[in-house]
Amino acid sequence: MLDIAEELNRWVEQGREFAVATVVAVGGSAPRQPGAALAVDADGTAIGSVSGGCVEGAVYELCRQALEDGETVCERFGYSDEDAFAVGLTCGGIIDILVTPVRADGPARPVLAAALAAAARGEAAAVARIVEGPAELRGRALLVRPDGSYDGGYGAHPELDRTVAAEAGAFLDAGRTGTLEIGEQGSRCGAPLTVLVESSVPAPRMIVFGAIDFASALVRVGKLLGYHVTVCDARPVFATRTRFPEADEIVVEWPHRYLERTEVDGRTVLCVLTHDAKFDVPLLQLALRLPVAYVGAMGSRRTHLDRNERLRGVGVTELELARLRSPIGLDLGARTPEETALSIGAEIVANRRGGSGIALTGAHTPIHHDTSSRPAARIGSVA
Repeated sequence: MLDIAEELNRWVEQGREFAVATVVAVGGSAPRQPGAALAVDADGTAIGSVSGGCVEGAVYELCRQALEDGETVCERFGYSDEDAFAVGLTCGGIIDILVTPVRADGPARPVLAAALAAAARGEAAAVARIVEGPAELRGRALLVRPDGSYDGGYGAHPELDRTVAAEAGAFLDAGRTGTLEIGEQGSRCGAPLTVLVESSVPAPRMIVFGAIDFASALVRVGKLLGYHVTVCDARPVFATRTRFPEADEIVVEWPHRYLERTEVDGRTVLCVLTHDAKFDVPLLQLALRLPVAYVGAMGSRRTHLDRNERLRGVGVTELELARLRSPIGLDLGARTPEETALSIGAEIVANRRGGSGIALTGAHTPIHHDTSSRPAARIGSVA
């Protein structure tokens, strides 16, 4: 649901009633991951997607029905060779969908509205909803913030709210969406509840060093991949808004000095396109010691070897050098700035998702490598 927060937040501000269908869990080769959502308003307008087209029609009708009767439901869609004409996933996977009505008089609307507003502003937030459990708990939600505070709840046991808030906070810290099992009264004992926790965290950062034409193309690819993109270069004549209109931020400063003072984390990617030893060496000396997701540097193989020797000369270890993706990007035979940017973006995705970078044709490897994927939980209708 939070993946379409901007649009849904506008619906809330406009006073619209709607129902939202959210992917709870997947099994096999399902097209969308937990948290993906499709929403339908009272006029029949739909936004988002839960399956890439396979079951959208059926889920659309579930949303219309939930909005009409106010009931939260959960449905499973799979594929059956015995009933090939039934609604299901042509990819052969399994997908569980939670459908929640968000009506003006619904108990979850204030909490979901607050969660959507926070996500739309780019703030970190997690929202937890009951997927399977007693009827009186369904249709309610709990919003958790990074500081551990929370709003809403399930109207049952205060300990349940506190326990779910703590568990959802751990999901939020990891930026993870998924399900958890917990006892009905907030302990690990008693009848189990299945809770869907959706996390929304600020966009990961891509910092592009070197205001060159290749950087301009990479900015566009970075935005397409959902990054908050910063361009940094020490030369004010090149690092301009005119040259990089799509960048979120443009910084005129020596690259290593900027990197010393800016905030990075385990999702940050650093792309060094400066191709100049006086910038590259102090920058990479620092970058390779930071807990970031990716460090890549542009240059020919000769430049790469020379740069590695310079880095060794300033004390960079072989273990640290092993983190460096250089020459940057996958081998696509790229020549233009746009093709090169595509190869860099492809390497970043492969690094993030655990992909091999080889062609899928003729390969026998999984299409989806995301380690956060979990098997679908065994749940039925909760209508």
